[in-house]
Amino acid sequence: MKGEVPDIVKGFLDALWLERGFSQNTLVAYQTDLKHFTEWLKEKERAPSLLEVPSQDLLEYLAYRARGGAHPRTSARILSCLRTFYRYLLREQYCKVDPTLNIASPRLGRVLPKDLSEAEVLSLLKAPDVQGPMGLRDKALLEVLYACGLRVTELVTLKLEQINLQQGVVRVLGKGERERLVPFGDEAAFWLQRYLTDARPVLSKGNTPTNTVFLSNRGTEMTRQTFWHRIKQYATQIGIRKILSPHTF
Repeated sequence: MKGEVPDIVKGFLDALWLERGFSQNTLVAYQTDLKHFTEWLKEKERAPSLLEVPSQDLLEYLAYRARGGAHPRTSARILSCLRTFYRYLLREQYCKVDPTLNIASPRLGRVLPKDLSEAEVLSLLKAPDVQGPMGLRDKALLEVLYACGLRVTELVTLKLEQINLQQGVVRVLGKGERERLVPFGDEAAFWLQRYLTDARPVLSKGNTPTNTVFLSNRGTEMTRQTFWHRIKQYATQIGIRKILSPHTF
């Protein structure tokens, strides 16, 4: 491996200043982000250096910062710094793999579904009766959908092994068979954990084990039609009269 890490970081920051005209404040922030990440790697005895970091360690670091109260914008800046850094390393042939490649940026605030007001969206999220397994499932469904911005098909076909509650991330295989990693927040994590613990075992009804996360009342994988039927029920229940479509979500 050519070069020492401190020299490589200096070269990276110099390149940002010379080639891309980054401000001094941004360069200082990036230098601080890389310093903190390096210290965390050493403390947790993870990758031996910044040049050999797997995606797993990077995701755990982002989750660690989020648990420490980091705002989504801070997490997005950290990920932007690391993504820019590893692209520089690839370009300069210091490493062969970019650990940030399939990690999606944290969502900077919830994006409202088209044609729905914030109040209507919040009402929908509160509509399911979480005292029963079906309502608890629907609550978790809506929170994960809203937090991650998944397509309905991606949501209803989600598998247990695609979710990492500790890291707060969902691994999704989207269009074109491209895998992406989507972070989710504490609210979605809370309801997802409750569903998996309290409701999913009830809905499975002892049927042939399936690794699908969200089950129908027959213990099988939900369909898009079932999901959409439940959404329309809740919309009617809370008095939403607008014409909704699957693309709304």
